[in-house]
Amino acid sequence: MAQFVLKYADGRGQIHQQVASAGSEKELRERYSQQGFLIYSIKPRMVAAPKFLGRRKKLNLEKFLIFNQQFVTLIRAGLPILKSLDLLAERLTDPKMAPHIQAVRHEVRNGTLLSEAFRQQEIFPKIYVTSVMAGEKSGSLTEVLDRYISYQKLSLAVRKKVMVSLLYPAVLIVLVILQMVFLVTYVVPTFATLYSTMQAQLPAMTLALIAVGTTARSYVLALAAALIAGIFVFRWWAQRESAREKLDRVKLKLPIAGEIWLKYQVAQLARILSTLLTGGIPLVQAMETAAESLGTPILEKAVAMAGKSVREGQPLSASLRSSGLVPPLALDMIEVGESTGALPAMLNSVAEFFEEDVNTRMQATLSLIEPAIMIFMGIFVAFVLIALYLPIFSLADTIR
Repeated sequence: MAQFVLKYADGRGQIHQQVASAGSEKELRERYSQQGFLIYSIKPRMVAAPKFLGRRKKLNLEKFLIFNQQFVTLIRAGLPILKSLDLLAERLTDPKMAPHIQAVRHEVRNGTLLSEAFRQQEIFPKIYVTSVMAGEKSGSLTEVLDRYISYQKLSLAVRKKVMVSLLYPAVLIVLVILQMVFLVTYVVPTFATLYSTMQAQLPAMTLALIAVGTTARSYVLALAAALIAGIFVFRWWAQRESAREKLDRVKLKLPIAGEIWLKYQVAQLARILSTLLTGGIPLVQAMETAAESLGTPILEKAVAMAGKSVREGQPLSASLRSSGLVPPLALDMIEVGESTGALPAMLNSVAEFFEEDVNTRMQATLSLIEPAIMIFMGIFVAFVLIALYLPIFSLADTIR
């Protein structure tokens, strides 16, 4: 079915805009006209092509989490699902999410299952759609949504902790680069002008630094433009599936960061599987959902292949072991969980252990990176000062 952007007014005169599915524009117009709505416009929904400056914008997970907390509260208070969606659709603080929630509301009103209505929007996480479907089948929608909310809270907390840890080193590196550019393109050429009027014999290191500085000053705009263009081209290239897989392999080969990155991804995988299995999703379907939910192509393929092995009767630990990506400790813990019948709880323990390990290793690594940056900057500044002031000292000795 095709998707259309529908703009209409209800019986109270309020104007709405949403995404709706229909076989044709005529069918959609008749459907909403029969419900008493005044149609303003119906336009085919354009599928967002890959952008040159970045990927398609995704759902704001924090605001989506707030929506689900309110949704669960209303359902638990005894309100029907459709009435809960009616109340929330008009009160969303995220304008980008509002049309999709309104579309879900109207699909449910027309008899579509809640999970199918969310799936049709193609913006909500796969793990969320699968969880809602499990809640519908088991009749425990609020419990399933509670587990998803707990998962999302933990996931966002870990992600924020990682980003905060990387913020200070990133700012420090940017400031160091800007200071280096200032010294090379402004300070060094100023001294070069001074020395050109003195007709002095300059040391080799001073001549080399002046040559670099004058050249950089002449081409600083061209270099900046080339750098910006290179960043844009790289981001465009990195959107391709083959490029993303190559980048993942490069990340894995990084000396220290590669291990930290892999453990973080394994923790996310374990957290997703634990959430789905606790919600009553079968293991094979949970692995399919987990593979689609991960943002790492190399691990997605490994989990998808492991899911095929599980479907053929192989244990989860043995299936993941064949990929060669999952750390041995995680595999041993999963194997124990399978043998004791407590796989969801053990997967949750795997996620907690590796998240804590990632946090510890990142703190240790960053505590070494920061002094290294300062030492490098000190050496560079010392070299510039010595190279620029050495001729002055030599001239002073000659005058004496």
